[in-house]
Amino acid sequence: MLKDSKAFSGFSVDDVAAAKAFYADTLGLEVSETNGMLRLHLGGGRETLIYPKPDHVPATYTILNFPVPDIESAVDELESRGVVTEHYDFTDSRGINRRGGTLIAWFKDPAGNILAVLQSAAGAHPGGRD
Repeated sequence: MLKDSKAFSGFSVDDVAAAKAFYADTLGLEVSETNGMLRLHLGGGRETLIYPKPDHVPATYTILNFPVPDIESAVDELESRGVVTEHYDFTDSRGINRRGGTLIAWFKDPAGNILAVLQSAAGAHPGGRD
């Protein structure tokens, strides 16, 4: 029944205007707005819905992963745009996980949702922080 459905994911924010500025201006993604909701137009023709939720609670897991060819360059670019990477006990001074396999750096949107840039090592399966 649903195998041919063009499914998409979504997540909530507490401030649509702040989310639009972050995703469009800071991250440089194509964003459209309809009926008070945002759509991120991502590579490969994928879309993600961002919707307002007054009692929004940030996700405690990675909601969106951006594969990149070079994690160092991606973190440099994010930092130049004012994005601060998250630091955990297993990340280096730049906020990059280098424990083997996929290199990952996490950061948050204005609503506190966790996003990531990741660079896969040869043969590694990219993943997010749960």
